Amino acid sequence: MTKNPPSSQAGRMPRQIPYIIANEGCERFSFYGMRNILTPFLISTLLLFLPEAERTGEAKHVFHTFVIGVYFFPLLGGWLADRFFGKYNTVLWLSLVYCAGHACLAAFEDNLRGFYLGLFLIALGSGGIKPLVSSFVGDQFDHTNKDKAKLVFDAFYWIINFGSFFASLLMPIFLRDYGASVAFGIPGILMFIATLVFWSGRKKYVHVPPSAADPDSFMRVARTALLARRDGQGRPGLMVAALGAAGAVASLAMTPSWGFVIAACTALVLLLAFGGIGVAMQLERARGSHPDEAVDGVRGVLRILIVFALVTPFWSLFDQKASTWIVQANSMLRPTLSLFGSEFRFEPAQMQALNPLLVMLLIPFNNVAVFPLLRRLGWEPTALRRMTAGIALSSLSWVAIGTIQVVMDGGTPVSMAWQILPYALLTMGEVLVSATGLEFAYSQAPKSMKGVIMAFWSLAVTVGSLWVLIVNASVKNEAVLGHIANTGLGVMAFQMYFFAAFAFIAALAFGLYAARYRMVDYYRS
Repeated sequence: MTKNPPSSQAGRMPRQIPYIIANEGCERFSFYGMRNILTPFLISTLLLFLPEAERTGEAKHVFHTFVIGVYFFPLLGGWLADRFFGKYNTVLWLSLVYCAGHACLAAFEDNLRGFYLGLFLIALGSGGIKPLVSSFVGDQFDHTNKDKAKLVFDAFYWIINFGSFFASLLMPIFLRDYGASVAFGIPGILMFIATLVFWSGRKKYVHVPPSAADPDSFMRVARTALLARRDGQGRPGLMVAALGAAGAVASLAMTPSWGFVIAACTALVLLLAFGGIGVAMQLERARGSHPDEAVDGVRGVLRILIVFALVTPFWSLFDQKASTWIVQANSMLRPTLSLFGSEFRFEPAQMQALNPLLVMLLIPFNNVAVFPLLRRLGWEPTALRRMTAGIALSSLSWVAIGTIQVVMDGGTPVSMAWQILPYALLTMGEVLVSATGLEFAYSQAPKSMKGVIMAFWSLAVTVGSLWVLIVNASVKNEAVLGHIANTGLGVMAFQMYFFAAFAFIAALAFGLYAARYRMVDYYRS
């Protein structure tokens, strides 16, 4: 049964909301504070034992492996909360794991294993609470005050970007002037404060208990569909799923040469892709064993998965702003600003602050100016059209960043200020893809499948970083390096143009699929 705090009043803003908002602001500062200085710290300090030519590639590998973990562990956090411990307990305990991870980063700045342990604990803690905090906000509302929920979610999204902006602006300075233990210690202190604030509101929260196992869940309907028999018919869908399982085993067998992360993530992609195709082929066989609503829900999720698969190239481009783009900025001229009689020099990692700043500006600009103008011109900016444009804009941002790299490779000094253009294009793409994607997915999935959608959305980001790891691994091959040399481009510029083409092809495929997609409406009545 849901427990209502005695302090709540019908129709009023829940008094516990400030605790959750403050927790989110501190947690996002802590996360982006460490995340955005991770690549420069690895290159300049922790990976000095490697030959100089290998440090950049290894730093990018570590960063994107970390991102994969952050977006994989939401599956674990959601499962623990829904089945065993509830959202509050899961968030609190994983937040303590999160704090321990920050402590490891600060304490083991010169110890590779200790530092990597810290990254693992932060990925587990941050990823584990990622799907829970926003839904915990929703738990605090009921039909008497649901009109206040939009205001709170707007504040929630704003505080995320507020924390990200100041973390991106300040932490590179602390890393430069005070060293890694301070630069990683401050985010740890903020995460401890976030946990303390969240715990302080414990007696005021609405606590929704874990739910019992759903006999008509996505996985149970899918299993029924794959295993069901029909007289005179084989089970082709099961054979397709088995082929995917065999491919996953073969991928895991490649661990010694590919590395565990690439092998395991590729195995997961094969299971999802072939398993999804197999389920779609035999889904109608689940009717009768499960309600029609559950079967239709699975079909809706499978259709959305195609959309998510086509979005993964966008995530492969987006997350590299904190790895590849910082590597480029390290070789650029750093602008200086005269401030109170002294000169302030911008650090490469501070360019990350542009992203949350532009997000806070572009969202209202789109809603107030761009979208109304498009409607007056007779073009409705539907969710799928916005996402298509967003992927295409991310491609353009990488054309811009690649062109900057070509100029640099030619020996011309370039200021970091030139990165403002690709940051603006990429952030516009983020606003159109990220902010729209979940809105679209939630509208297309029945209520019983909305949790599954959140899990698959996180996996789309994981797969995006998988593409980065695969491309980075491929440029270590002599044959590939020879081909790149024949193009006349440097390795980094070639990779940038490759990712631009990757996203452009994805945008075309997405647009074609979007034109044939039949929208449904599963919003609450």
